[in-house]
Amino acid sequence: MALRTRSKIAIVRIPSKAMTVARGALGLPNQVVVSRGRVKWALDLHEAIDFTIYLFGMFERQTVRVCQRLVKPGDVVLDIGANIGAHTLHLARVVGPQGRVVAFEPTEFAFRKLMTNVGLNPELVPRICTEQIMLVEQPGVPMRDRLYSSWPLTPSPELHAQHCGRLMETTGARAISLDEYLDRAKIEKVSLVKIDVDGPECGVLRGGKRTLQRNKPFIIMELAPYLFQEHGYSVEELLDLFGSIHYRMVYLTTGMPLPEGPDVIRGITAEGSSINVLAKPR
Repeated sequence: MALRTRSKIAIVRIPSKAMTVARGALGLPNQVVVSRGRVKWALDLHEAIDFTIYLFGMFERQTVRVCQRLVKPGDVVLDIGANIGAHTLHLARVVGPQGRVVAFEPTEFAFRKLMTNVGLNPELVPRICTEQIMLVEQPGVPMRDRLYSSWPLTPSPELHAQHCGRLMETTGARAISLDEYLDRAKIEKVSLVKIDVDGPECGVLRGGKRTLQRNKPFIIMELAPYLFQEHGYSVEELLDLFGSIHYRMVYLTTGMPLPEGPDVIRGITAEGSSINVLAKPR
C-alpha cells in the first residue's frame, strides 16, 4: 500500500523544522542557491519539493533514474506539471545539446521558480523550452484561476486536506491542448512524457491522444485515483484511454505490470495516496 502524501509531508516536516531552527540560530536565510550533483538550484527550504532537493540531491529519485534510462541524447521530452524544474533540469542533461525539453507549468508561483532554476544552469538553457501553459482536454476549455503548485512545510488550514498542497494563481497562463500545442510548435516526435498535474491527467492525455498514437512515447505519471475523482475523472477512463492506444502500465520501481482492473488499482492506491507508474506501448 502506497504511503499517503499527507504522511510523507509530515515525515519531511521533522528535519525541516530542525534545520529551520538551526539556520535561524546561525542567522542563515531559508532561501538558498546550491549545487546538487551537476545542477544548480534556487531553493526555498520551507517548501517540500525544494527541501527534498536540498537534503537528498533530487526529488523523486526513482523517477529521475528511470528517465535517465529511457531518454537518449537528441530526444524531445515533455515535462507536464514541471513545477520548479525538479525533473526538467535532469531531463535536459540527458537529452544533450541536440535534444529538447518542453516544460509546462501554469502557476505564476512555480513558473517563476522554474525560470530562475533554468537560468542558473546556462549550459542547459538552449535545451529547455519553458511554457506557462495549462494543458487541457480540448481547445476552448477555460483557464482555471488557481492550481496546486506549493507544498509548504508549515501546517495551515488553507492546505488541501489530503495532499497538503496550496492553491496558487495562474495569472499569465493560457490553456491549450497538447496536440494543438505540438502542431503549432512544429514538434513531430516526442520520446517521453512526464506528467504530474494532480488530478486532470486523463484530460491532458486525451488532449494529446493523436500524439500518443503517432509517437508511442513512454509516459511517466502520478496515479492518484482520489485526485482523478476530484477533477471529474476515474480510473476506468484512464484504463479505457490506455486500452484504446494499446498501452499498459507497470510499476515504476520494479517494471512489473500493474494488476488488471480499476478496483484493484484503487486498492493499491488508498485514499490520499499515489504511486508513480510507467505507461508504455504493448
